[in-house]
Amino acid sequence: LRTSYKEIASIRHPGMGAWALKVLGRQNRTLPDNVLVGGEARHPGAGFLEPAFTPVPVGDPNAGLQNTTTPKYVTGESFEKRMQLIDKFDSGFRKKFPQKQVEAYGEFYRQADQLMHSDELKAFDLGQEKAEVRDKYGRDQFGQGCLLARRLVEHNVRYVEVSLGSWDMHTNIYDQNGLPNRAATLDRAASVLIADLAAKGLLSKTLVVLGTEFGRTPKINQNAGRDHHPGAYSGFMAGGGIKGGRFYGTSDKDGHSVDQDGVTPADFNATIGHALGLPLEQEFFSPSGRPFKVAHDGKVLTKLFG
Repeated sequence: LRTSYKEIASIRHPGMGAWALKVLGRQNRTLPDNVLVGGEARHPGAGFLEPAFTPVPVGDPNAGLQNTTTPKYVTGESFEKRMQLIDKFDSGFRKKFPQKQVEAYGEFYRQADQLMHSDELKAFDLGQEKAEVRDKYGRDQFGQGCLLARRLVEHNVRYVEVSLGSWDMHTNIYDQNGLPNRAATLDRAASVLIADLAAKGLLSKTLVVLGTEFGRTPKINQNAGRDHHPGAYSGFMAGGGIKGGRFYGTSDKDGHSVDQDGVTPADFNATIGHALGLPLEQEFFSPSGRPFKVAHDGKVLTKLFG
């Protein structure tokens, strides 16, 4: 779902955030413009694109962006001398090996230095939000992750992804700690995020997307759970030019398979790419010379736009 392409061993495809940075460039010249909140498991990252487009991980939104301040015993002057020393050590290596990967490593250090001394770093500090606002999103990691996403959007960060796992409920799905709890976590944070963006005048230019890798079986199994079911499932989009209050596609009466207007992962991503202004028909080449498109062969769901 993140790449529009099936996983294969010979190549790693870029995620949508990496494509957005590659094609559209940075919106914020100081903060990382592609942020992943809550988990890196199996994320494609920048794929075959330059490492600079890899999302910056934030494991715990409550802790913000870690390791962005110098130890108390390191003065500003001492820190600057250390950076100059690193540059001297690296300069010979850069001249000997003038590859993109080597330059990207040096650029990483430069950007980290710039970020550490930027006032915009406060965007990652949830402590600046009122307690009632944090409560409204939910004090769990997903709720606080959505609040962090809103703060980053306010600071013109281009692409933010917040993950919420633990949906693999093969047993006792309707126990209180199962689906009811997980759904409540999602509903609360997502609805407050959308309302908050709208109240701040940001929703019309911010696309909010909820996606998943597959659905669950319509029938309960013998363990009172639901198994993997890629045959029919749903997602939603809000803001960013999407006309709200409508649906696209239908399943059969049992929710087992698609009845009409089926949507592939590539179609889903093409619609995201269209909202972002990405060139869906343009071909980009991997280091091995193979051509790829942002959303593969996906078709934009034009009916979703006003």
